[in-house]
Amino acid sequence: MISITFITNDHKVLTAPENSNLLRVSLRGQGGIPFKCGGGLCGTCKCRIERGLEHADTVKPKERKHLSEAELAQGYRMACQTFVGGDVSVSWSPAPSPTRNGSVP
Repeated sequence: MISITFITNDHKVLTAPENSNLLRVSLRGQGGIPFKCGGGLCGTCKCRIERGLEHADTVKPKERKHLSEAELAQGYRMACQTFVGGDVSVSWSPAPSPTRNGSVP
């Protein structure tokens, strides 16, 4: 088993089998990574692997459509496309808070 630390979600730690999909682990354990499509089309699940990037699998073509080479070099990945084989820590930009009337600024 590996451990995945969701930094942006109060450092929540979940365990998963090796070669688990990052977004699926987040969904099952309420890790908090934002998503919409889950299939590499929208880019909503963009996150940064802060620790353990060497445990992530190879970058997929769908990720290259949403992430620049500089972002990839900094550890950014799309959670829906990323499988991890060892311990990682991941962060992401939180969604904007809704205003009083329920709309996003």
